[in-house]
Amino acid sequence: MKVLMFGWEFPPHISGGLGTACFGLTKELSKLDVEITFVVPKLKGELSDAPVRLVGAKDILNSGKIDNTQNHVANTASSHLLKYIKINSSLRPYQNVEEYKNYVETIKGEDGSLQVKQNKSNLIDFSGDYGPDLMSEVVRYSWAGRELAQKEQFDVIHAHEWMTFLAGIEAKKISNKPLVVHIHATEFDRSGENPNRDIYHLEKYGMEMADKVIAVSKRTKNIIVHKYNIDPDKIEVVYNAVEKDDLSQITQLGRARASREKIVLFLGRITMQKGPEYFLEAASNVLTQMPDVRFVMAGSGDMARKMVEKMATLRMVDRFHFTGFLKAPERERLFAMSDLYIMPSVSEPFGITPLEAMKHGIPVIVSKQSGIAEILDNVVKVDFWDVPKLSQSIIDILNRPHLTDSMRENNRRTLESISWEHSACHVIDLYNQVIRL
Repeated sequence: MKVLMFGWEFPPHISGGLGTACFGLTKELSKLDVEITFVVPKLKGELSDAPVRLVGAKDILNSGKIDNTQNHVANTASSHLLKYIKINSSLRPYQNVEEYKNYVETIKGEDGSLQVKQNKSNLIDFSGDYGPDLMSEVVRYSWAGRELAQKEQFDVIHAHEWMTFLAGIEAKKISNKPLVVHIHATEFDRSGENPNRDIYHLEKYGMEMADKVIAVSKRTKNIIVHKYNIDPDKIEVVYNAVEKDDLSQITQLGRARASREKIVLFLGRITMQKGPEYFLEAASNVLTQMPDVRFVMAGSGDMARKMVEKMATLRMVDRFHFTGFLKAPERERLFAMSDLYIMPSVSEPFGITPLEAMKHGIPVIVSKQSGIAEILDNVVKVDFWDVPKLSQSIIDILNRPHLTDSMRENNRRTLESISWEHSACHVIDLYNQVIRL
């Protein structure tokens, strides 16, 4: 089976759970006789250690050719290679309309122009540089779907998240192959009850045009049904998982936790969706009773500056630390140092980071408003807004070693039942369903 897959981030260039999910899923699919051509906006840097073959560069659409002279096999552990195509585009993960506008301002020429050409249909031409606004760039990126559908051989199209939906639809129109769209988050998760209408309508259009919709949780499926009016029979829930690599050295490092002050960790994008302010408020409460605890907020986002100011207002400067965005090795070391992980998300479609914490032997507290809460039976769950309960839960876990040991053992058993292989098998079943339609 061959799949043409559109995404917007892939390791090692990741800024959130989408890239982690795409990596885990495609890695397992490639082990199960699925050939994948994975298309992403052009990014700089090294390839990951996934079974990747670099097929094209920024001129792939301009020239109409796929340059196989640039092939590079990073890992031949799998006999079925994942073909990784980079499209010259300024789309970036988790980018909103305003952030794209600000980014465009930084890449304008001296004369203020973007050197973008318009064709007779007033669509963005790939012979230009970038679209003048986010939606134009999404349309521009969609041309990749049309071009690649004429060059690649595939049985099904798989599009991750709204920025890629138009590309998937264009590929479907040209090839007449079935389309699967994968919803990792909705505009209601990102923006609350005031969604960007353009993004909302594009999400809805993508789901309506798809032959099957994958939701990462029952929570997400419920939003799709009630907010987008999509037939529930068209939606399938496929849970994410976590890489189960060798953590022996990291775990041994973490065993020194009991001999020093406790560290409580928030790791994720510092945005409204992730509930960082509730973490700060709980930290302030805990420090009144346990002044030797340290709190760490790792990540970046549009609320970062506001959170620094709030931390100063709460007078926690000597007990609260901001790390900024962390790469994978730094994340692993921070997990190994931590005693407790908190995910107080306001609206979390799934949430992979609690699983990453659990595999390091760290107890976790998650919000009830998260998809991950559906599959974790032995973690503490609180409403994101219930700061008193979150605060008391932190104190109870840090003060009760026996509870911590019990949570670690339960988490170990839970992780044994969660795997990307299981998720990949589920996705293959869906591929076969839509191919038979």
